[in-house]
Amino acid sequence: MTNMANITRPNAVNGSQTNTYAAKYATSLKLFSGEVFSSFNDACVFKELVRNYTLQGGKSKQFLLTGQLSAGFHTPGTPILGDTALKSNEKTIVLDDLLVASQFVYSLDEVLSQYSQRAEISKQIGEALAKFYDDRIIRALAKGATESSVVTGEPGGFQVQIGSGNTNNAQAIVDGCFEAAAVLDERSAPAEGRVLALAPRQYYSLISSVDTSILSREIGNTQGDMNSGKGLYSIAGIRIVKSNVLADQYGKTASNNAAITGENNDYAVNNTNLAGLVFHREACGAITSVGPSIETTSGDFSVQYQGDLIVGKVAMGVDTLRVSVCGSLQAA
Repeated sequence: MTNMANITRPNAVNGSQTNTYAAKYATSLKLFSGEVFSSFNDACVFKELVRNYTLQGGKSKQFLLTGQLSAGFHTPGTPILGDTALKSNEKTIVLDDLLVASQFVYSLDEVLSQYSQRAEISKQIGEALAKFYDDRIIRALAKGATESSVVTGEPGGFQVQIGSGNTNNAQAIVDGCFEAAAVLDERSAPAEGRVLALAPRQYYSLISSVDTSILSREIGNTQGDMNSGKGLYSIAGIRIVKSNVLADQYGKTASNNAAITGENNDYAVNNTNLAGLVFHREACGAITSVGPSIETTSGDFSVQYQGDLIVGKVAMGVDTLRVSVCGSLQAA
């Protein structure tokens, strides 16, 4: 007769018969962690729109920011000593405290549930972390539009006024975008990497106006299937993205965005009149030391509480870099 104590568990690695939690459920935990990572990446809009760096063995990263050199003709017989006009400075981005999202799963609830609780929880954990991450990038960019450059002689951030009450006005948004594009051109921002971030309602206001005279002269009707809601890709050569997290920032005051315990970078900004962000990826940097990952309890904890605590975590920090290419639309 087969010894039932040595049966192979379906989630064990290579049919391992080791009777430990790690061995029995090794692939299950990795799948769950993968779901968190996938939902985080799917929900995080702004992470890939700015500069990203992974920290290893450090708590901060320093960035060298420079101005521009000038060129001139050489006079025969005179030494070339180097241009003393080049200005430079550094910007440091530090890690915020560990960001977590968690949920307790009661064993009986899981048994009685008609759906996979852990799959849904993994999705919710990933989205919660992503929303927090995006919010800090948005606030850093909005702050950058108001900041002076740390490099002497370099322009600071910029704000484009589209008029009070014009947050969802398609014509005002288009005009503001072209003005922002002109500023980015004047500041020699590369064409690749420019972004216009809007709230969903603003985005669909633009789409609904494509077939009218408002947008026909700028973009025509050749950007795809407008009925799908995905037909408007760019204005003035600037890529368009939409974000509910950005929409949540509209109308928030400085006190609404005041610093909280655990933030080691400055995210305080007055977004009372914010109506969009226009920037190049060099405007902002995000550092990460602990990527989106998962931990779950087992052993004595599971027995004592008859369930598992599931924790998702990420360690990150965000701040502005080259604010000269960081702008916002203001409904004022």
